Amino acid sequence: MKALLICPDERNGVVGLVDSAPLSNISILGKGLIEYWLEHLATLGAKEILVLATDRPEAVRALVGDGARWGLRVAVESEPRELTVEEARVKYRVDDNAAWVAAPNDVILADYLPGLPLLPLCSSHSDWFSTVRAFMPQALTCDRIGVHELKPDVWIGLHTHISPEAKLIAPCWIGEYSRIEAGAVVGPGAVLEKEVLIARGAEVSQSIVGPETFVGQFTEIHNSLAWGSTLINWKLGSCLTVPDSYLLCSLEPQRARTVLAKKPVRVESPLSALLRLRDYMGELLESVLAEIGLPR
Repeated sequence: MKALLICPDERNGVVGLVDSAPLSNISILGKGLIEYWLEHLATLGAKEILVLATDRPEAVRALVGDGARWGLRVAVESEPRELTVEEARVKYRVDDNAAWVAAPNDVILADYLPGLPLLPLCSSHSDWFSTVRAFMPQALTCDRIGVHELKPDVWIGLHTHISPEAKLIAPCWIGEYSRIEAGAVVGPGAVLEKEVLIARGAEVSQSIVGPETFVGQFTEIHNSLAWGSTLINWKLGSCLTVPDSYLLCSLEPQRARTVLAKKPVRVESPLSALLRLRDYMGELLESVLAEIGLPR
């Protein structure tokens, strides 16, 4: 059976999220929005899906591939503008003899999460946060290998490192390969996507921290979406770029090298780069204290 999936184009309400990827690819509890929809259509019996993409279709192709990991045949078609559901039906559903997934799932505008059609996702940063938070309990599906509920409403991914001196307050979601250091407080209402580093004494509540993001020592993230160096207050709708990499930054390799400029080392991975930086700064502080004769 066939189906059409329309990727949302840029939306003014969530413009702060699309610097790094189109909305269809933005990570939500460890998976891109389009990945949730391909999984959903596969459960409905779809075998062949045409994806219509306006914003960065090459990035969409790179994420979904040929669809084989879902048992699907997926093709991505570039469109100059976002089509409505009816426009897409008229343009692409021309073969009446073909078997299609039953309406309304034959043609879907993927600007919400499967199963939550009444919760808008892309209309505002506030809606994005509230919808992701509402979706947390549903995201622990059978294919989430290694994800488990550490305690009620606290979900932990694979290969996470959480200091015993850190505090997790439900509800919260900790993505795979993330690290939370001593004295940090995560929650309530916190989502850490994959490969996030929360440094000593930092606090994250009622917020989402995007993938590969560093939150520095004693930095407080409240009522916000933190994506790399971009900080969006979802309550106020304000958006700013944090200039200080020691407070908030991306863990992408090229940016990690900038943070490490004072100590030229080989960057094995973004996370190890930040850990090396932390150790280096600690050594530097000890040497300064010793030089001036103060106790450590």
